[in-house]
Amino acid sequence: MLSFFKKFLGSKSERDIKAIMPVVEQIHEAYKEIQKLSNDELRAKTQEFKNRIANYIAEEESKIAELKASIENEIEMDVEEKAEIYKQIDALSKLSYQKSQKILDEILPEAFAVMKDTARRFYENEKVVVTATQMDRDLAAYFDNIQIEGDKAIYKNQWMAGGNLITWDMVHYDVQL
Repeated sequence: MLSFFKKFLGSKSERDIKAIMPVVEQIHEAYKEIQKLSNDELRAKTQEFKNRIANYIAEEESKIAELKASIENEIEMDVEEKAEIYKQIDALSKLSYQKSQKILDEILPEAFAVMKDTARRFYENEKVVVTATQMDRDLAAYFDNIQIEGDKAIYKNQWMAGGNLITWDMVHYDVQL
């Protein structure tokens, strides 16, 4: 009897894979476009994602900051009034979180495509060269596999870990996305 239902409904694994395949297809579509980007353009996508998220929840975050400032600035504020403001802050925080989850779901296919293409570039190249930022300069001070040469940051696909030289050798499979 159980085998009949498995044949009819499929296994849990098959149902799970079927459920995520539309997202995987969206990732594949985004990946086709992402592959065309330069290293600097690919890197800029991360900041673009951060900006999209921040802009999407900016109204709620601004109101939260405003309410917190009003509590801090009014030392003599009544306890009940503070409690009411904290309720408003909690409600706005919850709304901000819900909105952030929505925008994260929207950018998910493109973000995963960025991750996959970054992995591909490190797999296919010994070095990935980008225009150096302050973050690159800071990281280069701590990590041997990052070098700064003029206005370029050079990321090597090899690094030391636990006394062993590790080489990046993976491009993500669909099931890992």
